[in-house]
Formats: sequence, structure tokens, C-alpha cells
Amino acid sequence: MSTYDPSGPEPEEGDKPSFDKKPPQPGGTPEGAPSDPYGTPPPPANGSPYEQPGPGAYGGTYGGSPHDRPPPAQNPYAQGPGGQGPYGQGPYGQGAPSGGPVPGMPALGNWPNRILARLMDFVMVQIVGIILVLPFVSLSDRSGSASAFWLACLLWLVYDGLMLSRDGQTLGKKVMKVRVAMLLDGSTPTPSAAWTRSAVFIVPAVVCCAALWWVIDGVFGTFDKPYRQCIHDKAAKTVVVSTAP
Repeated sequence: MSTYDPSGPEPEEGDKPSFDKKPPQPGGTPEGAPSDPYGTPPPPANGSPYEQPGPGAYGGTYGGSPHDRPPPAQNPYAQGPGGQGPYGQGPYGQGAPSGGPVPGMPALGNWPNRILARLMDFVMVQIVGIILVLPFVSLSDRSGSASAFWLACLLWLVYDGLMLSRDGQTLGKKVMKVRVAMLLDGSTPTPSAAWTRSAVFIVPAVVCCAALWWVIDGVFGTFDKPYRQCIHDKAAKTVVVSTAP
């Protein structure tokens, strides 16, 4: 309860209550409070001090409007639809997926290109074999023609095995834009796979009847699903794909 008696004597000047003091204004320093030596601006009258319309005090985007923020940086290695890379390539850098046996591997090589590539290589190797045997035997003789054939088969084994283990392509395959790849991941055939593929194609032809074996080998590939592998591809776990863009 207040003890002030209005009928009593007037208090002294120093003891009078002061009614002329104004309440502190927003944004100002209350009377009697120490002044702010850093000049910090007062908080806004309404809302949170962190809800700023623009960038924050340090030039960042904290507290700013979502429209003021820069778009997120794009990941250059992010894959697009279908597992494609940023440049429309598959995981092996061989072009976009287009029906190959493994996602990202090029499409399977078509039969006309495969057959023409094989014929080009076969004729080339046969010519080299004939040139090498011609000084020693006569091709009109049965033994002479057989020697030329056997030498050509040996040359084929070495030529095909070395070329396929190098980059999966013989000269004929380079011209016809096809190559041999490992079925597992589309990589260049390993040396063991390359030599196995060449041996399975040529050795049975030397041991038995060449024409019959090659027909069986090729017909097998036409009925093979889904990778069109001939018997020599099955043995080496390889597949023939296209290199055309």
C-alpha cells in the first residue's frame, strides 16, 4: 500500500516524482543506459531479426528470400535418364545405351558387317600364306595347296589373337566398324579370351573339314539369343558390337 499523503507537506525538489520523463523510444538508447559503442542498429519493430529481405550481414544468403539465393551448383558427373553420363555417354564411354548386351555398351554388330569383316581378313591372310609358300611348292599340286592352307591357318591364329588382344579389332573389323568385346563389361578382350576365340575358330577347321565347321559355327550364332554369339564367342565369353556412331 502506498504511503504518499497528498495533504502532507510537499516533498523536496529532489524527492518529487518525475512525470516529464519520456519512455525510451524504439531504436534509441534508454535513459541512463550505457550507449552502444558499436552503433548496432536496433532490431525491427515486428518480425524476427533473422527474416531479412536480402542477403545477411556477411553477404551470404542466410535469412534472405529463396528467390535471392543462387541456384545449386550442378554435378558434372550426375547421370541423366537411363544411366547416361553428362555427355550422353554410357559408363564405358562408348556412346549412349542403344540395345547392347550391357547397359552403356554399343549395339550388337549386324551380320552383314561381321561376315564381310571375316571375309576380308580371311582373304588377306590367305594371300599372305600363298605368297610365302609359292617359292617352295606349286599350287597346282595337292600338297602345295594344302601347305598354303595350313600356313594361312597358322597365320590367322597369330594375326587374330594378337589383333583382338590389342584393341578387339582386326583390319577387316576396323573397316566394317565392328569390334570384339568382353560380354561381362564391354572391355577389350583379355589375351586368354582373344587366343581362345581364335583357336576355337581355326583349330577345328584344320583338324576336320574347314567349310563344314565354319558353317556350323556361323549358323549357331544366327540362332543364339540374345547376344548372337557364335561358338568361338561362347568359348571366349565375348560378343561382337558396333563401333559406328
